[in-house]
Amino acid sequence: MAATGSSSTPPPTSAPRSNRSRRCTRVRRATDACLGLLILRESQPLHVYATGVVTRGLREGNVLFKTLERFAGQVTWHALVPGTVTPLVGVGGPSGLWLEPVALAGKVPLHLEATASPSDEDNIGLVIRDAAGRSLAYFPGLAGPTAACDRHARAADVLMVDGTFFRDEELAELGLGTRRARDMAHWPLGGDDGSLPWLASLPCTRKILVHINNTNPILREDAPERAQLEAARVEVAYDGLEVEW
Repeated sequence: MAATGSSSTPPPTSAPRSNRSRRCTRVRRATDACLGLLILRESQPLHVYATGVVTRGLREGNVLFKTLERFAGQVTWHALVPGTVTPLVGVGGPSGLWLEPVALAGKVPLHLEATASPSDEDNIGLVIRDAAGRSLAYFPGLAGPTAACDRHARAADVLMVDGTFFRDEELAELGLGTRRARDMAHWPLGGDDGSLPWLASLPCTRKILVHINNTNPILREDAPERAQLEAARVEVAYDGLEVEW
């Protein structure tokens, strides 16, 4: 995720290669959750919010992330601690938003399994609140239900949640791999023990699936799996989506 921000020494907004996304949050150490940072590598200041485990996974022994150290102080790292509320600073000062990290069920990323020990900070969600008390829970990677996940999801006005796979054996059924959804720490939507029955029970104003794999049949509007989502009042995210509530 990225939020527009400022710095004490920002480049002019008209700079040919500047980018207004200067506040970023990292929710896990998985490669697909972190590569976007490298796109912001040009000569501009960045503020990155991440847990200690994620920060170390990105910075220690990682040559690629040296591209974010083109000059002293290019990146300012802000620690996220599960259960601790952190203000998000925006253009000209406080943004009026607060972040609360929530430890979620997950796993050590595949590329770190041989060197890293599991941690509660491996995979987090974010509850984002505004001054009016409205909240959005962002849980893009979810291996399964936990008490904390359920509590925060039920209290949120909007929930954006892991919709990677519909079936646990989805890749194998299509001849695309042998690993199950749960092997990759993704809670599949379908079945009595899937996430969809849980989502249907939540009182959120909006429930939106994100991080959807291209094998997932919910991407087809005429698929029976898509009809199950609609019956549960669950939406499918799309490029350019704006959330209002």
